[in-house]
Amino acid sequence: MAGEIGLFEAMATMRAMRRLRPDPVPDELIWKVLEAATKAPSGGNRQPWHFVVVRDAATKKFIQERYLAALQQYAEAGMKALAEGKVRLSAEDAEAQMRTARAGFYLAEHLAEVPVLVLVGADRDAALDVGGSVGEVSGVYASVYPAVQNLLLACRGLGLGAVLTTLHLLYEEEIKMRLGIPPRIFLAAMIPVGYPEGRFGPVRRRPVEEVTHWERWGERRARPG
Repeated sequence: MAGEIGLFEAMATMRAMRRLRPDPVPDELIWKVLEAATKAPSGGNRQPWHFVVVRDAATKKFIQERYLAALQQYAEAGMKALAEGKVRLSAEDAEAQMRTARAGFYLAEHLAEVPVLVLVGADRDAALDVGGSVGEVSGVYASVYPAVQNLLLACRGLGLGAVLTTLHLLYEEEIKMRLGIPPRIFLAAMIPVGYPEGRFGPVRRRPVEEVTHWERWGERRARPG
């Protein structure tokens, strides 16, 4: 097991790891990342999250078949958008997207071999009725994704590869039925977890100066130093 690293290093190097080895991940590490997830903040401290840990080979295969089908639909929609000119990419961005697409298909084709799948559920019954769906989204879903981020950071800190995925939602009802998940639970994320084949390293993001506005939209400042 890799030694634990600092928080800021974890955030700066937490790449989406889609190429994962089939080597078993000890239960003690899974418990550790799940406990880290439960330390996340939530609206009113209602803690609407639930975690379903899947190791069973047949169940992983069931999920993998649907995940791959969903990715194929997603890829076809992306190609159509490019062909119709709805999406325009620079050569650099197109190359980066191709790398991501190859890694994405690798994950989809090998998902059943990933040692652990963690499905993160959001309990709609934790929502407050504030006169519409906004309360449900802000009070429940937004309370679950910090737990997802905690889980991902904990994986990085322990040397485990992981990635946030949502394509399973195209087949959510089938997956919920297979896992016995009640209707009130929304499967907000699925996180494959395993030891990475590749290396962690600096993530590629837009410079903070490009996305930060001071006092009013469009007001920029140069970063000191």
